[in-house]
Amino acid sequence: MKTRIILIIGILLLSGSLVNSKESGKTLSESAKGNFTVFSTPDLNSLTVRLVNEYKNLNPGVIVNVKTQDETEIAGLLQSSSDIGFITDQSLSAMKNLTPWNMVIGRDVIVPLMHKSNPLREEIFSRGISPEMFTKLLNNPEIQSWEALLGNLQKKANLPLHYYFVNEPSVIKALSHFTNSRLLNKSGYTLTKETDLITAIENDPFGIGFCSLKSVTEQTCKYPESKIILVPVDKNGNGKLDYNEAIYENTGTFARGVWIGKYPMALSGKIYSVASTKPTGASERTFLKWVLTDGQRYLTSSNYSTLVQNERESQLSKIDDNQPINNNPSNPGSSLKFILFILTAIVITMIIMEIVARQYRKKIQVKPSVATLQAAFNEGDTDIPKGFYFDNTHTWTYMKKDGIVKVGIDDFLQHVTGAITKVEMKMAGEYVKKGEYLFTLIQKGKQLRIYSPVTGKIIENNTNLITNAGLLNTSPFEEGWIYRIEPANWIIEIQFMNMAEKYTNWIKGEYTRLKDFFEAAVRVHVPAFVMVLQDGGVLRDGILSELGPEIWEDFQTKFIDLK
Repeated sequence: MKTRIILIIGILLLSGSLVNSKESGKTLSESAKGNFTVFSTPDLNSLTVRLVNEYKNLNPGVIVNVKTQDETEIAGLLQSSSDIGFITDQSLSAMKNLTPWNMVIGRDVIVPLMHKSNPLREEIFSRGISPEMFTKLLNNPEIQSWEALLGNLQKKANLPLHYYFVNEPSVIKALSHFTNSRLLNKSGYTLTKETDLITAIENDPFGIGFCSLKSVTEQTCKYPESKIILVPVDKNGNGKLDYNEAIYENTGTFARGVWIGKYPMALSGKIYSVASTKPTGASERTFLKWVLTDGQRYLTSSNYSTLVQNERESQLSKIDDNQPINNNPSNPGSSLKFILFILTAIVITMIIMEIVARQYRKKIQVKPSVATLQAAFNEGDTDIPKGFYFDNTHTWTYMKKDGIVKVGIDDFLQHVTGAITKVEMKMAGEYVKKGEYLFTLIQKGKQLRIYSPVTGKIIENNTNLITNAGLLNTSPFEEGWIYRIEPANWIIEIQFMNMAEKYTNWIKGEYTRLKDFFEAAVRVHVPAFVMVLQDGGVLRDGILSELGPEIWEDFQTKFIDLK
């Protein structure tokens, strides 16, 4: 009864907030309204127009003008205008004496290309081409064969090598930085347009060229069916393409590899937003915050590389300086009403969650999963309900009376990942085999591929997870099931699974393995990260949520995949 009274009061407060909001005559999008100009260098014009148009679509009524300027004109604007602009790092370097305010919004990646039918393709993809080899190529005119570049070849020796590059400042600077050279080799073919370079590579099985990724994908939208492919870079120079360097399967995999640092940063030029001083107008600051958050998706679709999360937070601080943007400076009362609305909604949500949790605890006897992350996680925190079969893929299965098996993730895995924001599932009707890919867990872009514990036909997937992936955390054994599968080899496959005490002992080993993984991997990638491991301590609950995508990649290959 007390809960109902509180709920009614909350609803009344919410209704009052909505009425006040309507009376104010304001909408959330009005925080973006204003009139300002965004200028850009010619090479960034298409990106700038795309960002501005998408922003205006989300904020009807906003007025943003786009102007294309050369470096001289931009230099003048930075001295006399309050407008904001997008420029490359080459342009910023040319304006260094002006010391404008700037922040990074993305990257333009320079890539090496070759013909798909290169006779040495298999060997190149096995070995990769190291930075030292690229340096040798660009500094020595006598490098005119693939054998001279790669060293002794077991077959197809003395094949001619033709290299091309575009005479663009961004490409020249990136290659010079990457190879520590000044492109002294005059035997290469210098072209004026990147489209001409792509055409040249398409017609030359022995060629290798350098241009920006955005031009590659613009011309090869049907990759990998196109004639050209990306050349794999042996980043660490050990003479082979390691698993963490194998990012060249397609442009999507490559873009993700760049994002998590598996591609040489010297070939990834920065894109800046600049202004004469730090923007102070609410409209300009709101736009720039959007570019660094939701707007990053449009950099990806325009074939630029986005920033990782910690970079975005760092750049956001250049806008805010811990000062929140006033969405409606002319009407502070409206902001207070909006805050009241948010607080009321939060209170009501908490009340509803408590009611649901109480009802859920009455229905089942197993310990409910914790909805919020605890401070620590140890082997004793793992929920192990009776009657469930657990696989070493950290999935569970449970056969219903109709012979259909439900499948989901175990409590151990959700304690490690923390809050899951999305799950990618196969479609009903698809057939899967034990040990094959089954679904992907995603947390703000970071992801883990999970494998099937059973063989059979997918009868149904849990569509509730599409809008509420958090059920995998709050109710992994009930509402958070992922598939209903008609098993094909149930009797045989359950012999390789664990139940109850056997699974409990197995989890103890997994917890030890988890500690070992983080001691080895995290300290390499994130030296400043401190885990609670000393003096018999325990891991933090949801520990992966605090770490970047490179750790998730390692966890995938060194923990999930290695069974």
